[in-house]
Amino acid sequence: MAVTTHVDPDSSCDTSRAIEVADRVWWVGVKLPGDSFQCHTYLIEHGDQSVLIDPGSLLSCDAMLAKVEEVVALSDIRWFVCQHQDPDITAALTRLDRMVTRPDAAIVTHWRAEKLIRHYGLQLPFWLVAEHDWRLDLGGRQLDFVFTPYLHFPGSFVTYDRRTGTLFSSDLFGGFTGDEDLFVSDEDAYFEAMRPFHEHYMPSREILAHGLQRLEGLDLQLIAPQHGKLIPRKYCAGLIKRLTNLDCGLYLMVETDNDFHRLSEMNAILRSALDGIIFGRDFRETTGHLLEAVRPMLPAETLEFYAIDADGRSVRFEPKTRFRGVDCEIPAPFSSLIGVTRPSSELAFPVVVDGGAGAVTGRNVGFPLFSPVSTHAEAVGVIRLAEGVVLDDMARRAFARLSQPLEVAVERQLLLRSMDNKRRELYEISIRDTLTGLYNRTYLHDAAQRLLAMQDRRDIAAVAVMMLDLDHFKDVNDTYGHAAGDQVLEAVGAVLRNETRSADIAVRLGGEEFVVFLVESSMGAATMTAERIRQAVGSLEFDGDIEGLVVSASAGVAMRRQGELVEDVIARADSALYEAKNSGRNRLVCA
Repeated sequence: MAVTTHVDPDSSCDTSRAIEVADRVWWVGVKLPGDSFQCHTYLIEHGDQSVLIDPGSLLSCDAMLAKVEEVVALSDIRWFVCQHQDPDITAALTRLDRMVTRPDAAIVTHWRAEKLIRHYGLQLPFWLVAEHDWRLDLGGRQLDFVFTPYLHFPGSFVTYDRRTGTLFSSDLFGGFTGDEDLFVSDEDAYFEAMRPFHEHYMPSREILAHGLQRLEGLDLQLIAPQHGKLIPRKYCAGLIKRLTNLDCGLYLMVETDNDFHRLSEMNAILRSALDGIIFGRDFRETTGHLLEAVRPMLPAETLEFYAIDADGRSVRFEPKTRFRGVDCEIPAPFSSLIGVTRPSSELAFPVVVDGGAGAVTGRNVGFPLFSPVSTHAEAVGVIRLAEGVVLDDMARRAFARLSQPLEVAVERQLLLRSMDNKRRELYEISIRDTLTGLYNRTYLHDAAQRLLAMQDRRDIAAVAVMMLDLDHFKDVNDTYGHAAGDQVLEAVGAVLRNETRSADIAVRLGGEEFVVFLVESSMGAATMTAERIRQAVGSLEFDGDIEGLVVSASAGVAMRRQGELVEDVIARADSALYEAKNSGRNRLVCA
């Protein structure tokens, strides 16, 4: 018989003839014109114990039998393996049943498939894999059957030829292909062909991963699926790994859309978006990745979030503020989503547009983000669109699925914001004098160094330093007690805060001694500020046990020279203060 010899997977082959794809393993399938759902039939040549795997449909039966006859006589085939019961692999049995005359021929299948195949009314008996320890000895060649339930049928299994390492994988590793090539030559391209096939055909990622796990330990030299292309050894491990992480069960996503290519495209978008959320290093990066991922599905321009923080305040995260979070009011109608209860189904997922909850089109789409620890929405995502869109079931389900990882991302951002706020609060506590509210000595050195460095760079024109000390303050403590002294110091601190600008640095050095750095101040302006402070201290009024007490302060002012050290300018101001005290107190002296 004239047959095609064993082919190189990297070379083209004539699919009009039988093709030896491994040692005594033949492809005898048929390429139907214009059919991307090609079905493959395989022949294991083993004398009068030869095996036909997945015989095929009536559409390809005649051409398939012609190719079989190129290799063996039909009478040499004893075993007809049907890895599931669908008519694309079993309908040919109705023809073969009339042609096969040998009494020991049998249909090899699972008992669950047998319950359906028997409705063809066949004369051929059934040989059930589960009743024969999941293996078939051909005499010098053994086939192992691996149970892969629900991929795609409850009783599905695959067949492994130990001699050649060929896995006849049924629907596993199948794909939608439109070219004439029999073998995979590009892993990425074939994975994209497999992806929609598995996403819509297999029930779930967990079930698919379970089936693939059963293949571990097999020395795979070639994967021969029922649909798609044959996979040479060099691509097997990579494609198995990629399939293991594939989301499946796309028909669970909608009830009315049967376009599995559209479903597959949306699933890829969602997967890309989720990866961005999971692996994104910061919220801005995560949000940008998500925005790019949804653009093939929606004309999205920007994405922002509104949330309720731990203190009950409304916070907005948006690109303009680099998603740092600012206090705001949540705009209507999106504010209506705050507090809604998590729905029981994706179709009931509450999505609103700028027209309100009853609208179906709009340019601004809001969707709730639920707290990971409660059933109520505590945040809202808003996608602003370039044009209005119709919110169909698929869009509603997409938002429902996107909301779940976004809930974690927003919750994480709120937590980080809370931690930053707490850090700032702790930092403020650490650099503030608890009694007066002024900066303390710890803060003085670093802040003054930064300020004077700005003057040295001429970023600011001049800096004046004022030293201030309360006159006879020890007498207040001795006469009225330390609580009264604290009351006086607290009042002086209020004067310094009120009479200086936000850019100035007012510090309590300790006891009753204070220093103020006056930014961009001339000697005249600094003198006026210092005198105003001195007079305000002298005008303080007290109540309680120290009602009627009059306090006064002495002050010294020095203009900082460019390049002058912090210690030196403070020392000059302190000398002026000393002069003020020695000359009678309750006065101001300029250095």
